[in-house]
Amino acid sequence: MENCIGTVPIHLKMTLTTKEAAEYSNIGINKIDSMLRTPNCPFVLFVGTKKLVKRKEIEQFISEKLMI
Repeated sequence: MENCIGTVPIHLKMTLTTKEAAEYSNIGINKIDSMLRTPNCPFVLFVGTKKLVKRKEIEQFISEKLMI
């Protein structure tokens, strides 16, 4: 049996990189990064020093905002 690890579609991932989050949300990478640096950001997940974006939380955050 062959071990085949494929890529998971963005809409099925629990967490996204900043590049994936920018692509998914159509918000620039720099803006996503600055949002992740804000204190008590509800959609950041730290894995060591790496910052990941919680997909469902950023979806909810964006849906509640009129302007970012």
